[in-house]
Amino acid sequence: MSTTTYLVRRMTAGEWRELRTIRLEAVRDTPTAFSSSDAELAAHPDVYWQERAAVEGTSDDGATFIACDRNNDWVGSASVEPLMEVPDHAHLHAVFVRAGHRGPTGLGARLVEAAVRFAEQHIDVSRLTLGVHENNARALAFYLRIGFRMTEKVIAYRPNPVERCYILEYRDFKKHC
Repeated sequence: MSTTTYLVRRMTAGEWRELRTIRLEAVRDTPTAFSSSDAELAAHPDVYWQERAAVEGTSDDGATFIACDRNNDWVGSASVEPLMEVPDHAHLHAVFVRAGHRGPTGLGARLVEAAVRFAEQHIDVSRLTLGVHENNARALAFYLRIGFRMTEKVIAYRPNPVERCYILEYRDFKKHC
């Protein structure tokens, strides 16, 4: 049983290096969980990451939450923002917990909960959704366990349209407000 204590908080605008590091680690760990490739993310210049961190750390209607261990090392993240392509929807994405910190700690659920609460309080939409690659059974089981449900919607996986992405919706979105 882990005795590690984690702090879950919103990232700050100046933490662009940490954001880049965790996003690259995440896409390398589970490539099909993300719509960008390692090569695409790694090719972005520092200014891209600085701009992303500024938005994700300060936006009124989108945020990235991070989990830090006792050394203040980032071990997980989750982001939420309006889904511009689909009216009245917010999108949970970039959910990742480093391998050594997954499991019974509940850290993934805590990160998602922080993002859900932010969306409920700050994003003027009625639905919160996310996409899960058809071969990511671990993520699908996790999301179903913490309150998401399958929808009828299945879309093409952006990097490889032959593959599918299931759309899940948070069951109790805005019922706590």
